[in-house]
Amino acid sequence: MVSKTDDIPASVPNCNPADPADGAQDGKGAGKAPLKESCGCGHSADTAMVNGDRAHEHTEETDSKQDGNGEADGGEESNEQEVIVIQDTGFTVKIQAPGTEPFDLQVSPQEMVQEIHQVLMDREDTCHRTCFSLQLDGNVLDNFAELKSIEGLQEGSVLKVVEEPYTVREARIHVRHIRDLLKSLDPSDAYNGVDCNSLSFLSIFTDGDLGETGKRKKKGSEMEQIDCTPPEHILPGSKERPLVPLQPQNKDWKPMQCLKVLTMSGWNPPPGNRKMHGDLMYLYIVTVEERHVSVTASTRGFYLNQSTTYTFNPKPANPSFLSHSLVELLSQISPAFKKNFTALQKKRVQRHPFERIATPFQVYSWTAPQVDHAMDCVRAEDAYTSRLGYEEHIPGQTRDWNEELQTTRELPRKNLPERLLRERAIFKVHSDFAAAATRGAMAVIDGNVMAINPGEETRMQMFIWNNIFFSLGFDVRDHYRELGGDAAAHAAPTNDLNGVRAYSGVDVEGLYTLGTVVVDYRGYRVTAQSIIPGILEREQEQSVIYGSIDFGKTVVSHGKYLELLEKTSRPLKIQRHSVLNEKNDTVELCSSVECKGIIGNDGRHYILDLLRTFPPDLNFLPVDGVELSPECQRLGFPRQHRHRLACLRQELIEAFVEHRYLLFMKMAALQLMQHKANRDSIKTDTPAITETSETLAESKADTTQTDTAQTNATDSSKATDLSTDSTSQTDNASTAASQTGTDSEENSSKPTTNGPVDPTATQNGECKGPLEGKELEESIPGLAQAKELAETLVAEDGSSIDPKSREVVLNACKAVGSISDTAFDIRFNPDIFSPGVRFPEESADDIQKQKQLLKDAAAFLVSCQVPTLVKDCLDHSALPMDGASLTEALHQRGINVRYLGTVLEFMEKTPAKAQLEHIYRIGITELITRCAKHIFKTYLQGVELSALSAAVSHFLNCFLSSFPDAVAHLPPDELVSRRKNRKRRNRVPGGGDNTAWASLTPSELWKNIASEAQSYYHFTLQCESVDQVVEKFGLQKITLLREISVKTGIQILIKEYNFDSRHKPAFTEEDILNIFPVVKHVNPKATDAFHFFQSGQAKVQQGFLKEGCELINEALNLFNNVYGAMHVEICSCLRLLARLNYILGDHPEALSNQQKAVLMSERVLGIEHPNTIQEYMHLALYCFANNQLSTALKLLYRARYLMLLICGEDHPEMALLDSNIGLVLHGVMEYDLSLRFLENALTINTKYHGPRSLKVALSHHLVARVYESKAEFRSALQHEKEGYTIYKNQMGEAHEKTKESSEYLKYLTQQAVALQRTMNEIYKNGSNASIMPLKFTAPSMATILDQLNIINGIIFIPLSPKDLENLKAEVQRRQQLQELGKSEEPAEDRSLELEDKIPID
Repeated sequence: MVSKTDDIPASVPNCNPADPADGAQDGKGAGKAPLKESCGCGHSADTAMVNGDRAHEHTEETDSKQDGNGEADGGEESNEQEVIVIQDTGFTVKIQAPGTEPFDLQVSPQEMVQEIHQVLMDREDTCHRTCFSLQLDGNVLDNFAELKSIEGLQEGSVLKVVEEPYTVREARIHVRHIRDLLKSLDPSDAYNGVDCNSLSFLSIFTDGDLGETGKRKKKGSEMEQIDCTPPEHILPGSKERPLVPLQPQNKDWKPMQCLKVLTMSGWNPPPGNRKMHGDLMYLYIVTVEERHVSVTASTRGFYLNQSTTYTFNPKPANPSFLSHSLVELLSQISPAFKKNFTALQKKRVQRHPFERIATPFQVYSWTAPQVDHAMDCVRAEDAYTSRLGYEEHIPGQTRDWNEELQTTRELPRKNLPERLLRERAIFKVHSDFAAAATRGAMAVIDGNVMAINPGEETRMQMFIWNNIFFSLGFDVRDHYRELGGDAAAHAAPTNDLNGVRAYSGVDVEGLYTLGTVVVDYRGYRVTAQSIIPGILEREQEQSVIYGSIDFGKTVVSHGKYLELLEKTSRPLKIQRHSVLNEKNDTVELCSSVECKGIIGNDGRHYILDLLRTFPPDLNFLPVDGVELSPECQRLGFPRQHRHRLACLRQELIEAFVEHRYLLFMKMAALQLMQHKANRDSIKTDTPAITETSETLAESKADTTQTDTAQTNATDSSKATDLSTDSTSQTDNASTAASQTGTDSEENSSKPTTNGPVDPTATQNGECKGPLEGKELEESIPGLAQAKELAETLVAEDGSSIDPKSREVVLNACKAVGSISDTAFDIRFNPDIFSPGVRFPEESADDIQKQKQLLKDAAAFLVSCQVPTLVKDCLDHSALPMDGASLTEALHQRGINVRYLGTVLEFMEKTPAKAQLEHIYRIGITELITRCAKHIFKTYLQGVELSALSAAVSHFLNCFLSSFPDAVAHLPPDELVSRRKNRKRRNRVPGGGDNTAWASLTPSELWKNIASEAQSYYHFTLQCESVDQVVEKFGLQKITLLREISVKTGIQILIKEYNFDSRHKPAFTEEDILNIFPVVKHVNPKATDAFHFFQSGQAKVQQGFLKEGCELINEALNLFNNVYGAMHVEICSCLRLLARLNYILGDHPEALSNQQKAVLMSERVLGIEHPNTIQEYMHLALYCFANNQLSTALKLLYRARYLMLLICGEDHPEMALLDSNIGLVLHGVMEYDLSLRFLENALTINTKYHGPRSLKVALSHHLVARVYESKAEFRSALQHEKEGYTIYKNQMGEAHEKTKESSEYLKYLTQQAVALQRTMNEIYKNGSNASIMPLKFTAPSMATILDQLNIINGIIFIPLSPKDLENLKAEVQRRQQLQELGKSEEPAEDRSLELEDKIPID
């Protein structure tokens, strides 16, 4: 198989295919959302690799599929065989545990014995055992052995659970486990953001599990019992935005108390003589019945002793109830414990596993209820023993993070199983490291870690904790003085993190980056890094052997580093260049000067300080004597920025190069066309060309050998990677060409990197990177033709290279700024415009070119990417709902957030401004909360710990409350100390009796926000108070509160806040519950799984739903293999699977997959994340299809509430949501309610899609149908006429939609006439009139479901007879498999297809 990790196009590692926010929104509502969006960087999804098989062009695949036998092509088969290696068939073993019936357990040969232990510790009947061994025929099994390696273990073997004697460690683990079982339903860990717990509320709306319990409910009787009225605040037009419903009360959480107290006794540890009796430790327990007991944990188990609080008597009590498990002991002494513990475990096991599994990275909740603080021995112990990242499970105490991070990178990656193991290890270590770094950073800021340079002032201190190095984001030693001081020091860590992300994405063997996590906490920025072995023992000057430690004054280089960095230069588009050092010697570099190379004591080559991996952004870097392009100047660039480290994003570089590439192709093609026209075009017809080009490939390979030898070495190495081997491309070109012919003009595609163009390309005719060229080709259609043109020239000429075509390419290269004259190759020199860096004379031309390139890139951002973003927002292919998803949409297109002001101004000037209102509002909210965050950061730095809640609530009052004179409560009201010790040294960074924060006033804060908006975003906010802003831009205070809390890590009490009271402030210090860190880190990717996912998407695009479904199932397995059970990418995988299940008619399966997607989205992204809202909507649709109408409604109401909270009612997505709600209500005959929602949807659709849009026509039709059901035919007619007019104007008379509409109009008219007749009859004859019964139609579920499918973009498209045959066979097969849920779609005569946006719905 070919898909080695390093062959992925450079852009993939950083494109988050499934990045929830964008994935979810990009494709919504836009039937034509380009597939491109499915992967963050604008690579269309089928580029990256169809399954890593490079020899199959799509064209062939489609052919092979036409015969309907659905056979996978070769590439896929090779993949599947590798996948089979991973999933050996499982088998069943019998488990026999003391005191329970033997039971069967399904296991797989790959599992370790350890995993069976875990299962037993989780099962309801064996969960109280922790200290046991498993025995097969009397032999103890090794915990870390794989099952397949155990002799005699087979289908039906009996494994005995044998109780083992305790040690202190085992006893502690046992107590900890019992405590976890007692707390298993308690959400406080999720509120406190510990141990990767997070909240989920889905089960409250679905009444438990959707699957089985859902089926048990009677379907017929459901109609009567539905109470459909939503709470008042969810109805359209409601102005109140309550906060409390965000976290509905879960009745399971009212904990059933099993014990009052379980804690370590004060008599620990046992004295020597008791140790020799086997005492390990003592526990103190108070039962629910108020019985106080003292328990000894001994090697044989747990028993009651005779100690009391004040007298120590370790002798066993009588009876002592010796039990191997603490649960058995407690069940004997406390009936309440026995009853409640059993009930608790029943409930625990019934919860969906996704509600309990830990997430890979901690998710924090910005709201929480007031939780009672209960006694908890384990928590107390953990807080005060330095439990550094779980070392009690790991021999050797603290973890050597650097060694772990680097060793996992060095694991082999030749085939799929190896790569999976490697990626799984990398991911696991990364998430552990991120968790440890976060704990450490908080400990540092809270003042609990001793600095390694305690004598220096607090801002300059550095710390080491748990083998992680921590530094604060301040400009120490004037390191960044010329770059902007503290502002630069604050920006550098995130830039550095982006660099680490880019280099670890390229994943070059032998080049190592540090584990890096950036944590913002209490106003400080902390960088946590793993430690290079040996770096602390020597001075930095000695260790740096590549790069510069003083921003380019002294520079050194090193051959090995150049060789390693050269491999990254192509994917990262970095140009190899020379700079002058202090002695005026030329030094060659392949990165920016600050990038330092250090060889650790472990012999590894590390690179660090990657803050200038990407080139500078000239729009925010005024340089004397540099003129930007006119379009930049028109917008007021260059602008002064806080610091001089503003860089372009990697996504922008990718987009810019792609854009240049198109230009290059067009120019080359046009010149070739003219060139061709000038020749007598007698001899060629296409087939001939194809043959010649194939023979030519061989001759070329020979000639290149000789050529290469002569060309200059550095030159060839530069071009090598680029122009990939001619032969591998000619066959592609020729297959494509024979179909396309040579007459295309708009050749829009990636490089003509083929033989004839560049003799230096192939060294010894060997293929340098088969994939790279290939991917380049697939990403943009139309390349084949351009290539073909180039080939024909060469072929006709007969010689290997034609001077004319060389000249053509030379011209095109010059025009687009390529660094090579013979092939398209754009790279950037990251040191241009760096202060202090000097270049040698001879590269002056080159530097000039590079400067021009940077100006062009800056111009490309404002003149191309910003308008593209606005266009995408207008046609709804980008649909941000909150600040985070807006930021994501900007980043995807390579726009930094510092351009937010520019984007907003551009929107203001757009003619279609009204249709961008929702985005504009989100943008303003984001801009204001970011400015407030900047101010809050410095505000918090002056606050001492004891005043933190008072300070935060005061800030929020100034920011959001209408109360004009918010006064801060100074903290000394809790404890007043008489003697203040003035000489206390401030140990905590910025600590001190600093009460400057208390003097902040609302008007001053808003003045600061306005000036921050002006100076940072160059955007003019004319607002002096929060109420003005809310009034002027139509913002919601609750949304502002959510955004600021999420950005700064504040957690507030969940209750209703009265922001608008002019008499008292909205927040008190009791309302601030916690302050969390905001953490940034690298997200390691599961590359193989991602390629499967993409190929699955591509198949679905082409209409091969079943193959797509299989590939996506495979991707799901691989994702689970790498990430474990919880991850955002698994979430998008499940969502797509559910959608496919639904389309293929398997509704129960769709429901089950979508339920998992919702739970996962809540747990991994947050309960009110835009993505979670989308997932709720999909789940509601599948519930409806499964006849669970009341559940569907509850889910839709939940989605609507969340959406009101995060962005308000005025948003195009709300129209879709309201149409869904209206349709379901119509289905349950709640006509008046239904109308309220549908008419609201109609209003919003008209506003955002324009009155003439087809969406509006559909809205009119839906409203008309409800009026018809109410027998108000006049209103129905009026709406249907509107719809008919739109269809007629947009689609023409003959279109079926127009015809349907006109039929429906006739029908309505007849009904109206009939009704009128009846009324007249009544008027004439009074009560004895003979009345014809009128047909009032209650809508059928099937028709409602059809409408739901249409509005949710699931469209069934009629197919050709041949496809129908295949489909019929398939449908019959499925119907035999399950005879349920089929009433809705007569799939016989219309195929199941999707709009082209399915992968990202």
